Amino acid sequence: MMWSSKAMPVLFFAMLIFSAVVVGTRQQGRSLFTQLEELHAERDALNIEWGRLLLEEGTWSQHHRVETTARQRLGMVTPAPDQVVVIQRTLQH
Repeated sequence: MMWSSKAMPVLFFAMLIFSAVVVGTRQQGRSLFTQLEELHAERDALNIEWGRLLLEEGTWSQHHRVETTARQRLGMVTPAPDQVVVIQRTLQH
C-alpha cells in the first residue's frame, strides 16, 4: 500500500509537532526537577536552622540562666523570708 502524496506532508508535520512537544515536555520536567531539588535543599537548611534555634531557646530559658541574668543585669536578689508576703485568694461561689 502506497502512502498518498497528501498524507506524507501531513504525517511529517505531525511528527515535527509531536517531537517539539516531547522536547518541550522533557525540558519542563528537567526544570521542575531542578526546582524541586533546590526547594528540598532549602527545606533541609531551614530544618537545620529550626533545630539550632530550638537548642538556643532551650539554653536561654534554663532557670539558672534566667536567674544569673536577673542578678547580673538587673541587680535582682532573692528576698529575705521576712520580706515575702503570701496573698491567698479565696474562691467565691
